[in-house]
Amino acid sequence: MKNPITPCLWFDGQAGEAVDFYTSIFPDSKIESVSRYGKEGFEFHGQQVGTILTVSFRIKGQLFTALNGKPSFKFNESISFQVLCETQDEIDFYWSKLTEGGEEGQCGWLKDKFGLSWQIVPAILPSLMSDPAKAGRVTQAFLQMTKFNIEKLLKA
Repeated sequence: MKNPITPCLWFDGQAGEAVDFYTSIFPDSKIESVSRYGKEGFEFHGQQVGTILTVSFRIKGQLFTALNGKPSFKFNESISFQVLCETQDEIDFYWSKLTEGGEEGQCGWLKDKFGLSWQIVPAILPSLMSDPAKAGRVTQAFLQMTKFNIEKLLKA
């Protein structure tokens, strides 16, 4: 079993649009399969026959499921996806794409246009934070940032 845990993302009728958005941003992404609502269970789900039920997709090898459910549940910051970036260009790219129609947050956090939280993080951050001589200065530097700036972190 290659991916024993698969995140399932609950959307209110936007699963197909969201998957198209995510797979257009991340390289090595693809749609694996799409399932659709049938007439069975209409009294529970209320979806029209043929509407997308789930989309199975991969981003950089990680399997996800996008589900079209009722508007019962919304995303919040208690769950987010970290994108580790090697360069400032990568940070800038993912930040600009994922904030389109969404909102910027502090310390590399953002919400995309579907309300899903992401953290766009320099891959070097864990090693900077594990050095007791640098951790305080690095923390002070990134607390002043919305989008991470690798050069400023390294100077701290």
